[in-house]
Amino acid sequence: MTDRLKAHSFVEIELKMTVSGYSRQRVWLHWLSAAVIMWTLVSGFYVASVPVSPWIKQSVAFLNVSLTTVFIPFFVWRLFFFVSHARHLSVKPLSRVDSLVLFAHTLIYLNVSIVLVTGMLMMDRPIDVFGIFEIAQLLSNPELIALFFAIHVWACVALSLLVALHVGAVILHEACGHRVLRRMSFCRHRRSERLGMSGP
Repeated sequence: MTDRLKAHSFVEIELKMTVSGYSRQRVWLHWLSAAVIMWTLVSGFYVASVPVSPWIKQSVAFLNVSLTTVFIPFFVWRLFFFVSHARHLSVKPLSRVDSLVLFAHTLIYLNVSIVLVTGMLMMDRPIDVFGIFEIAQLLSNPELIALFFAIHVWACVALSLLVALHVGAVILHEACGHRVLRRMSFCRHRRSERLGMSGP
């Protein structure tokens, strides 16, 4: 019972989204997710649309498969926070803008989930993770592999559009004086820690 209460208290602390910003864990997970998603989308579409040497294409494919495989547990962790926070928000009325923001973020999380799952299912060989270990090929049916490959490609296209809209919305908020990026800043946490250490 005590462990359950501690876990509940931890989640409550992590889910508090006040004007002061997000928790340290959510900031780290956000920027980790942003880096992985942006890199894999840009590099993946680049080698798919621009003539490059087979070595570069294979290297990018190997890196992206390894990177996204390792990223999955971190995404599940972030998804847990998002779902818990969405449930927390559902108990109180939301403005039209807040509802739209929640819907947009839900689409992004759903799309990333589809990209990661189809990325695993479309593999026609064992998944080699940085040469450290392998995950067995999940499907052997060529038709199913081709189907999930097609879904994966279109999900990546949709995710690119959603990311572009998300970045555009952030730029618009910043231009209007709503400091969204400040809430996701590592510097804010460092300042808060210094203030806490110098306090009573």
